[in-house]
Amino acid sequence: MRTNHLVLAAFAACALTACAPKPHAVKAAYVPQAIYQNMSCNQIAAEAVNVSNRAHDAIGTERRHRHQDQAITAAGLVVFWPALFFTHGHNARSATELAQLKGEIEALEAVSAQKGCGIQFDRA
Repeated sequence: MRTNHLVLAAFAACALTACAPKPHAVKAAYVPQAIYQNMSCNQIAAEAVNVSNRAHDAIGTERRHRHQDQAITAAGLVVFWPALFFTHGHNARSATELAQLKGEIEALEAVSAQKGCGIQFDRA
């Protein structure tokens, strides 16, 4: 009986660490500001809107992966443990894309501030 509890606890630990990360926990990747230095304030604003829209989509994807992983993990732990093999886990591609987009937003924000563009970046 005790062995069954240990096996279940081991599966739970493995399954929970395999969940996709929370979008706000993904750290921004370094993006050089030099990419945006030659842009006008209007171009920076347009690029910021573009990057922001792409980041919004990436956050939605990351959230969806996380919720799916949590549901599969719960079902796997309670009903059918082989379901644990179907979690997305750390989806490197979507998390990397989100980190890149966050880095682009930070670089755009820094260049905007340097040029005195007065663009407001909302972190919501």
